[in-house]
Amino acid sequence: MDQAPQHFSKPNAGLPPLDPGASAMSPFEFMSPKLFYIPVVGYALYLMLKHRSITVPTLANPAIFAGGAIGERKSDVLNLAGNYAKTHIAPFVVVDKGAAQATFENAMAALSASEIAFPIVAKPDTGLRGAGVRPINTAAELRAYIEDFPAQRTIMLQKKVEHSAEAGVFYIRRPKQPTGEIFSLTLKYTATITGDGTRTIGDLIDACPRSFKLRDLYRTRHHAVLDHVLPKGEERAINFAGNHAKGAIFRDGAKHITPAMTHAFDTVAKDFPDLHFARFDVRFETLEKLKQGGAFDIVEVNGVGAEATHIWDCDMRFLEAYRVLMRQWRLAFEIGAANRQRPHQATPWRKLLKMWAKEMMRAQDYPMTH
Repeated sequence: MDQAPQHFSKPNAGLPPLDPGASAMSPFEFMSPKLFYIPVVGYALYLMLKHRSITVPTLANPAIFAGGAIGERKSDVLNLAGNYAKTHIAPFVVVDKGAAQATFENAMAALSASEIAFPIVAKPDTGLRGAGVRPINTAAELRAYIEDFPAQRTIMLQKKVEHSAEAGVFYIRRPKQPTGEIFSLTLKYTATITGDGTRTIGDLIDACPRSFKLRDLYRTRHHAVLDHVLPKGEERAINFAGNHAKGAIFRDGAKHITPAMTHAFDTVAKDFPDLHFARFDVRFETLEKLKQGGAFDIVEVNGVGAEATHIWDCDMRFLEAYRVLMRQWRLAFEIGAANRQRPHQATPWRKLLKMWAKEMMRAQDYPMTH
């Protein structure tokens, strides 16, 4: 298991190049969430009154805990996959954190039994917004991650997919509809800095209008090398997790959605029980192959708590972002209400609120996201 890390392609290989003339960010990309989501919360309150339920969206995916709104285990969701869908899921194991040494030994044994070699990706089995996600290249790094991980929690260890092209594919299918749709396609780019042979990594982070907005995040993550001068022309990735809140760059990929891609994800989604509303986070070799419905690796399946993340494209307009989010929530309520007739029971709002508070507290204890 202690073999040398394998070579991976450059960040963003397989995706269309970012437009150098594009804005560094949208006007609202780094706006306070408490302000940005006010209209969405107001619309959600209207939907609650209309459907006479606060939590009916938790029925959008009846087989997933709370529909995937909060508190579900990533491994539980992936384990729902049928035989066909499993062929698309990046292999993983889970270990419970007890005594650090015992957990490390159990983790190494589990990886060996599943024939998963380094490099891998470690992350909390229950988490949100990319908290605690980190690439692990060696056994020593895994041991350090486990030691830093809070006790009595579960860690997911997943094969690091070779391809660096990444996307969020938001799939929606109404109950009784024969086929679903790709509601949103987000292309995910790794944030990078390029050396000039003079400035330090810290200086380069501060010099970029976009990374400057997240400088505290990036500086903390790269504190050990902030004074290192990056050679001229050398490109350095400053984030790994494909999460907007953790520094990734998102672009709207709607124009790349094809019937073949839709059919591929419709087939996978139907191999999960009662899956109607989900975002598949996937990695693949090239966008062209994904458009053809070709091979892709699923790293996570997020339920009703997922967001149509293409709204964080630098060219997205305020009103269009709200239109997308409000349509997303309208569909979540409508699908949940339809499933309520089958019948299923929605998660009680008190339980949902308790889980949300619990996950927000847990996120502070996880190892730093890379």
